[in-house]
Amino acid sequence: MALSIDALKEKFRNPGTAELELIARYAMLPESGQRERAFEAFAETGLPHRRMEAWKWTDFRAALKQVEASAQGSQCAPLPAFEHPVIEFTPEGVTLPDTLPDGIKLHPRDEAQALGNAEEVPLGAMTAALAGRVGGMDTLIIEVNAPTDTPLHIVTRGDRGETNFARIAVIVRPGATLDLIESHVGGVGFSSFLIEIGMQEGGVVRRTVLQRGSADEAQAITAVVNLGDTSEYTQTALAFGANIARLETHLRHQESGSTATLNGAYLTAKGFHADFTSHVRHGAPASVTRQVTKGAVLDGGTGVFQGKFHVPRTVGQYTDADMQHQALLLEDGAQVFAKPELEIYADDVECAHGNTSGTLDPNQLFYMRQRGIPEAEARALLTEAFIAEALEEASDSVQAALLDAARSFLTETVR
Repeated sequence: MALSIDALKEKFRNPGTAELELIARYAMLPESGQRERAFEAFAETGLPHRRMEAWKWTDFRAALKQVEASAQGSQCAPLPAFEHPVIEFTPEGVTLPDTLPDGIKLHPRDEAQALGNAEEVPLGAMTAALAGRVGGMDTLIIEVNAPTDTPLHIVTRGDRGETNFARIAVIVRPGATLDLIESHVGGVGFSSFLIEIGMQEGGVVRRTVLQRGSADEAQAITAVVNLGDTSEYTQTALAFGANIARLETHLRHQESGSTATLNGAYLTAKGFHADFTSHVRHGAPASVTRQVTKGAVLDGGTGVFQGKFHVPRTVGQYTDADMQHQALLLEDGAQVFAKPELEIYADDVECAHGNTSGTLDPNQLFYMRQRGIPEAEARALLTEAFIAEALEEASDSVQAALLDAARSFLTETVR
């Protein structure tokens, strides 16, 4: 029996206006035990807030007073798709491609799907509960059962919409490969995207993400990734933020010999907030993680980096992991919050982390200005070179477009 709205309200602690609106949206959806469990996991915390340790710098409850339409449309064009298949999510519905490369199958699901460990990802749990549209698709399952050369594009965008909740589950069969490209380009007051990637033996996934929202939007992109034996996962993300934006990755090495690369760059101007948060569990021997995150922040902008490597006793032996975060504060008034963590219980591991923040090198600026380059252009060029390292592992088909997007932003904003 479906819970009444009053009963749903009781599961929250002093729900705000935005949470009451989310409750009302949930009550409109078809009854489902899986949906109810996901929504109850979300209700444990409600919209994440600063009193939660993992969210103290990214307070969705304070930023999202109510769910309302954005005053602006999409903030940029999606990454170029060329002739590649595109899956597009908008507030009005989902558009699927007419044709797909050999080795990729799509399985739309109208019924809600279970979400494991939903309590660890509150906005992911919310998305799992609210992604279903009345009479529409709840979850899109992407099955990859062979090596594929053609990238698959996912686009989420709107045109002054209120909400856009989307959920995708990717299953990578043994020896299969996938080049996945995502463009989250705004135009919606509150958008939340959940992607779950399960990789089997020898699977390979390269995921490239572009995020850009407006100064009146809240955006969340949550990834849950499970790696199988000798599988390889590479993630590259470029974020320009929104009023509040979080790109969150929970990755688990479940079998030995798996490799993960988690790279990202954030560029934020006045009124924009971008948060890169990741939690990597080395739950199998001889697993490898490499992580490089770089950021550049202007006056009034905010950048957040939170990274954690968890290495359990016994099963985490022979872990090889390195985490680096470097940020540039380009102007007075820029804010960067960083919290890299290592939680290690195994005794035969190689783990390291580093965290630095500062300004552009005045000697490099002087050298460039001596050669006739105007100061603003020199600052933009140095910043572009600084963040480029974090984008080197992006999909070959869109790497140049990512750099162009960063270059355009820096040319327009850096003075």
